[in-house]
Amino acid sequence: MLIKSLVIKKDYLTTVNEHATLEEALKVLESSGYRCVPILDDSGKIFRGNIYKMHIYRHKSQGGDMSLPVTYLLKNATKTIKINAPFFQVFFTIKDLPYIAVLDTDNTFYGILTHARLLDMLSSAWNIKTGAYVLTVLSTNDSGNLTKMTKMTKIIAKFVNLAGAMTLDAPASEFDGKYVRRTLFTLPQGTTETELKAICKKLKAKGFPVVAVEDLAAGMNIMSEEKPGVFLNEE
Repeated sequence: MLIKSLVIKKDYLTTVNEHATLEEALKVLESSGYRCVPILDDSGKIFRGNIYKMHIYRHKSQGGDMSLPVTYLLKNATKTIKINAPFFQVFFTIKDLPYIAVLDTDNTFYGILTHARLLDMLSSAWNIKTGAYVLTVLSTNDSGNLTKMTKMTKIIAKFVNLAGAMTLDAPASEFDGKYVRRTLFTLPQGTTETELKAICKKLKAKGFPVVAVEDLAAGMNIMSEEKPGVFLNEE
């Protein structure tokens, strides 16, 4: 299971018992350096929610009672996912949270999935560490999406070995509403500028316009969606 491989297990986490006071929780947060930590029951199996350092600071600055139980400022009690949940559910649930609590199949606390680990996974899928360029290619959303993906891949494979690929939706309001699918292709290190431009030309000729190109080594776009199809050095 993909989610399970990304989770930091509870045995390696800093947590707070549900009967701890706000003062005790603050000490844990300050000593650990974390902005928030999970609150667990006495058994260590039930996730109660999260306690945030900023909420305790605010409470204390307003003269609040620091001997109150940590659950007084508990947050995110329902922000959890199952360890066997579909991966897309993570994106809808985690949003602006620093992490999402992960529950086992019997609803016991298994660990957390952090934003950082999620981004690392996406970075690996994108293969930016071994890539030279990332192309953003547009396609329509009518029937035969898999066939289109195969066609684009075959075009690129005539020139270089594909290092990575990722598909995203394009807002319907963009590109006159004609194209609604973005596919990001990572070309491998060693790809020449000549090969890059030949790939872009061939994709466009087959009905798959390249609207952006990022040079990973330089850390900059050499073609942007403001001027799709035009390399910056050709303006």
